Amino acid sequence: MQSYTIGQAARLLGVSPDTARRWADAGRVETHRDESGRRVIDGRALAAFSVEVGQSAPGEEDASYTSARNAFPGIVTAVKLGDVAAQVEIQAGPHRLVSLLTREAVEELGLEVGMQATARVKSTSVHIDRA
Repeated sequence: MQSYTIGQAARLLGVSPDTARRWADAGRVETHRDESGRRVIDGRALAAFSVEVGQSAPGEEDASYTSARNAFPGIVTAVKLGDVAAQVEIQAGPHRLVSLLTREAVEELGLEVGMQATARVKSTSVHIDRA
């Protein structure tokens, strides 16, 4: 299973490394030391924690003024395989993205919960909101 450093986890969660370190110190997410002595987080634990963080993200009234880019680096939080189709969920900071694709594509990519992945969104319509 893939493990993530505090810095990598912070980037995937959309927070600063200091925030990720404080969360780990407070016991919100479990860490352990790798063979190099670095603090790391197991991929499955990070996936579960990212869902928790995403569900407790600030409401729209607290959102910053941004125009989201079309690439969302994150962590795979769920993979549901059917006979032909598959559903993959990625938590990218406070954003939960769900993709429907073929089972063959999921297997070729080797996607599983806890892996780092990037969701790319292509659309003919782009919406920009400002409070």
